This record gives sequence, structure tokens and C-alpha cells, in this order.
Amino acid sequence: MLETYESLKNAVAAVEDDLKKAAGGNRAAGTRVRKQMQDIKNIAQDLRKKVLEGREGDAS
Repeated sequence: MLETYESLKNAVAAVEDDLKKAAGGNRAAGTRVRKQMQDIKNIAQDLRKKVLEGREGDAS
């Protein structure tokens, strides 16, 4: 679970440069940001599932 969280933090940090470029009007950077944000969404969803599985495991 912590590995997934670290992946999420790294992915968010990695998007910063392209996000600044996209805000400046760089269309290619905007495309990269959208792809990276989709990856972040998927990592966050995976983390959410792992937290839920952990919680269900504790209820046993």
C-alpha cells in the first residue's frame, strides 16, 4: 500500500513541469499532462482499492 502511495506522490511531482508548460500555452505539454493525470487517476484508484481491501481484512 505504501509503495502505491509513493508511486502516486512521484507521479504528481513528475507532472509539474509539463503543467507549467501547458499553462503557458504549450499544446504538446497539455497532451502529456492529460495522459499523466489519467495515470495518476489509475494509481489513486488502485490505492483506494488496496485501502478498502485492508479495511475489509481487519473486519475478519
